Formats: sequence, C-alpha cells, structure tokens
Amino acid sequence: MQHIQHQTFDQERALYGSKDLLIDHCRFDGPADGESAFKECSDIQVEHCFFNLRYPFWHDHNLSIQDSEMTQLCRAALWYSENIRISDTKMHGIKALRECAEAVLENCDILSPEFGWSVRGVQMRHCTAQGEYFMMRSEHLRFSDVTFQGKYSFQYIEDAVLENCVLDTKDAFWHAKNVTVRNSVVKGEYLAWYSDGLTLENCKIIGTQPLCYCKNLKLIDCEMVDTDLCFERSQVEATITTPVVSIKNPYEGRIRVPQVGEIIRDDPNACGEILVG
Repeated sequence: MQHIQHQTFDQERALYGSKDLLIDHCRFDGPADGESAFKECSDIQVEHCFFNLRYPFWHDHNLSIQDSEMTQLCRAALWYSENIRISDTKMHGIKALRECAEAVLENCDILSPEFGWSVRGVQMRHCTAQGEYFMMRSEHLRFSDVTFQGKYSFQYIEDAVLENCVLDTKDAFWHAKNVTVRNSVVKGEYLAWYSDGLTLENCKIIGTQPLCYCKNLKLIDCEMVDTDLCFERSQVEATITTPVVSIKNPYEGRIRVPQVGEIIRDDPNACGEILVG
C-alpha cells in the first residue's frame, strides 16, 4: 500500500483511479479548486485529512475514512460508492451520502441537508446529525444511539431498525415500510403518516397529529406526550402507557390507553376499538 502524507492537493481528479493508498494528514484545498479527488478509486484508507473541495469520493470501492473533516464546501462527498467505513469524522457538506451501499458510520458529526438519499445497507452508531430530508428513499438501515434534528426525515425508507435514538423531526417516516423503532424518543408533528408496517416499541412520542393513515401500525408500551388527533384512518394495534389528548377515527384494530381527553368519531367507517382504563 502506497503511503501519502502531509501533502496538499487542489487539482482536478488529483488521485483519480488510484488503488491501495493510505492518505494521512493531507489537505484537499487550494486555489485550483479541483473536483473529484478520489473518483473511481478502490482500497483507499484516509486518516486525519481535511476536505474543502467538491465531490471527493465518487464511484469508489472499499473506502475507509477516519478522524477527518469535510467542510460545507465539500458538497456531495460520497456518491455511487460501496463498502465504506467512516469514523470520528465531520461531514458538513450538503448531500454528503447518496446512492451508496454497505456503509458503516460511527462517532460522526453530520450537518448535511439531503443526506443519505437512496442508500442501501447503511449502519449508523453513536452519531449526531442535522439536516432536511435525511435518509430519503433508503433501504436496509440499522441505526443505534443516533441523535437527529431536522425536518422530513426517513421518508419512503424500507426495512429499517432504529434503537436508542433521539429524533427531533417533523414529518418523519412518511410512507415508510417495515420499520421498527425501539427505546427511542420521537418528537415532531405529523409522525409517520401513510406508513405501512411501522412498529414503535418502548418509545416516547411527542407532538401533534401522529400516526395517521397508517397500515399495520403497532405501538408496544409507548408513552405519548402532547399528542392529539392521533391514529386518524389508521389500522393500529397499540398499548399506550400515558394519557393521550385525543384520538380521532381509528379505522381498524385496538388501542389500549389509560386515559384519553377526547375520542372523536365522526367517520362511520372508523371501527377501531379504544379501550380506556
């Protein structure tokens, strides 16, 4: 493996097509403002590097990035790549991960609108993230100990498990399919409308009008805080451990709740059972 260290690169496609490289304490920055430093590369290990230029990792295979920084100017950093491991790294450019497969992210700080679109097989552990439209249209996700803040997250995702996460997010999980969220806090308006096969287990759900127009929805021993107009037109099986402000027109299933402020039934097709007490 060739070892490159303590160098600065700013030219276009600086290391295009390279293989078996260890890049250590290098900077991708400078007046030439070149793009696509590592395009079409394989077996690349990056450590302690600084990225301030666009599109550095496109069409790469077997990529490791450790203890590095991608600035706001490092937009669209990883696209069309696979077998990726990123740890202890700042990812602060827009659209940082897209159309990638089999990526593991650990201890990363993500500040990136439109992060994670159309990715497959992503694992994320002990990360913080901010952005809009986070992880849209992605599949086979496994998240643990992730703290996220932003709007419109996890829309149209399929086959995902999230555990021990804190999500402060509006319109999360819209149209999501076959998703399980365990031991997590989910705060925000209009949670998971139009989802199919969503299971929430031992979660705290906070915010107005959650879980409407859902199919195959399950809540297992969940808290609901400041939640009103819940479950409208949903197929739901739920065990809730806290009082709910209001429940409106659940279509099918059974909801068990210790107390509810108001039950609204003004749709003759809404036949869901509500057991209070």
